[in-house]
Amino acid sequence: MQALYSWQLTRNHPKDILASFREDEEHANADAEYFREILMGVTTKAEALDALLEPVIGRPLEQLDPIEHALLWVGVWELSERMEVPYRVAINEAVGLAKKYGAEQSHRFINGVLDTLARQLRSAERAAPRRTSG
Repeated sequence: MQALYSWQLTRNHPKDILASFREDEEHANADAEYFREILMGVTTKAEALDALLEPVIGRPLEQLDPIEHALLWVGVWELSERMEVPYRVAINEAVGLAKKYGAEQSHRFINGVLDTLARQLRSAERAAPRRTSG
């Protein structure tokens, strides 16, 4: 999310952003390959991801807070590109980050948008009965 936020503000090449984050000790424990996949995947497909987001966000894309936009990009990218990530996990991760970094009620907005998109992008997964442990 932070790398995508940086990309929105600077429009630096994603590889330069990736290099700067690799040098940051705070990100040393992150899954480097998945981080790269998200950053490169989102920046490469930002227009297509925005096309999925625009009909469901209820406002022009330009009015999105950059943190919300970054979180929505990550969520919709995972929903559309990473079918091995359960849709609930993709939504919960974005909501958790919104609670930590976003505006006071942004987690509700993120949840609503990604849940709507999950209905479109993961209809078969959503229709499957939930497994219970036990």
